[in-house]
Amino acid sequence: MSSKQTVKAVRLAVMVYEYPPKIVGGLGTYAAEITRKFVLSENDVSVFTMNDDEGALPTREVWRGIEIHRPIHIDVSDSLPDVIAEDVRKWGRGIQFFSKILVYNYLSASKIINDLVKKEDFKYDILVAHDWLSVIAGITAKRELGLPLVFHVHSTEKGRTLGNGSEVVSSIEYRGGQMADLVITVSNAMKDELIELGFPEKKIRVCYNGVDPEKYSPEQIDEAKRKQIREHYGLKAEDKMILFIGRLVWVKGVDKLIMAMPHVLKTIPNAKLVIVGLGDMEEHLKTMVKGLKLEEAVKFRFEFVPEEERIAHYAACDLAVFPSLYEPFGIVALEAMSMEKPVVVGASGVSGMREIVITNGPEQCGFHVNPNDPVDIAWGIVSTLKDPARELELGKKGRERVLAEFTWDAIAEKTLKVYDGLS
Repeated sequence: MSSKQTVKAVRLAVMVYEYPPKIVGGLGTYAAEITRKFVLSENDVSVFTMNDDEGALPTREVWRGIEIHRPIHIDVSDSLPDVIAEDVRKWGRGIQFFSKILVYNYLSASKIINDLVKKEDFKYDILVAHDWLSVIAGITAKRELGLPLVFHVHSTEKGRTLGNGSEVVSSIEYRGGQMADLVITVSNAMKDELIELGFPEKKIRVCYNGVDPEKYSPEQIDEAKRKQIREHYGLKAEDKMILFIGRLVWVKGVDKLIMAMPHVLKTIPNAKLVIVGLGDMEEHLKTMVKGLKLEEAVKFRFEFVPEEERIAHYAACDLAVFPSLYEPFGIVALEAMSMEKPVVVGASGVSGMREIVITNGPEQCGFHVNPNDPVDIAWGIVSTLKDPARELELGKKGRERVLAEFTWDAIAEKTLKVYDGLS
C-alpha cells in the first residue's frame, strides 16, 4: 500500500445493488467512489451488482481497476407467490422487483463461491454487502467460504417507510445484522436506530459518506452555465434560487417545503423554489402548488438529471434545502456544501444531516429545522437569505467543513481501518 496507509492491503468481494452505469440514488454514488479509493490504495476489489433489465451490460469487465460482475436476470416472479410470505405478495407489481433481488443475490453468491473461488482460485479476505438488497448474497458466501462479512446499512426499511414497510425486508436486514461480523452505518443517528432495532451494539461502527471536492467545486462551473440554469426556470438575476434535488417521496419532506414558501415570500418576495427529481409525489406536488397559487414561485423539473447538471444546479442556487423526515446521512447536503452553498436541513428523528451541518459558532454552515413544520422550514430559509454577506459566509464554511472531514480519501481510509480488524 502507499506510504499514507497504515493498514494492510485486502481483497474485497463487494456486493452492492447499484453501481455505474446503473445509478438509482446515493448508494450507487457511494459505492463507485469508495471502491475506486480502495483500489487506489492498492487493495483488490471485485464488485457484484445488478445488470439492467435487458441484461445488456457486460457480465464481467474491469472498470477503473475494479473487476465488476453483473449476473443476467432470470425472471422467477411467476414461481414466487407460492413460496413467499403474504407480506411480499401484497406488493403487487413489486413482486417482480423482489424476484430480481433474490435472483441477483443467489447468482452473485454462486459466482463468488463456485466460479471465482473454487474454479478460478480467487482469494478474498472480506465479504462486503450493502443494505438488504445484497446481504443475502453476503450471508450465503460467508456460510460457504468461512470469510468475515461486513454489512453496510445505509438506511432501514422501518425508517424509509416511516414505519409502514415490509416485515420481510426488515427481517432480512435484522438477519444481516446478526450474521455479519461487523456492521457499518453512516451516522451516529443510524447507529442508535440499529441498536433500537436489535442489532448487536458491539458490532456497529460509524463511517460517514463523502464527496469529491474537486468535482463538486464552485470553480468548475462558469458564470454562463449558472445563468443558463437560472434562465431555464425563468429566474431573474435578482431572484433568490432555493434548490431541492432528490427523490420526490414523502420521506423527503418536499410537500412541507412547498407549504413553507408562502411564509418565505412574506419576507423575501423574490424567492424562487426549484424542485428537481422524480417520484410518486409529482402529481400531488403540482396540485399543491396550484392550490397555493405558487406557480410563479415554485418551478419543477421532473427528471433524473446527470451529475454534471446536478453540480451546475448547486452552483446556480443561493441555498439548498433538504427537509427530510428520515435521512440516515444526506449526501446531497455534502454536495451543496462542497459547492459553497448554505444548507437548511431536517433535523428531527433519524438525521445524519444533523451531524453534517453545524448551526452555530465560527464553523456554522447552515440551519437545522423541524421538517414537519413549514413555518420552521421558512424560518431557516429566511434566516439564510435575509443577509447576503452571511449567506456567502455560511457557504464558505460549508466547503471548509467538507475539505476537513468529508473527502472520499478520508472516508475510505477510515473504512479500511475498520475492515482491518477482520482480515
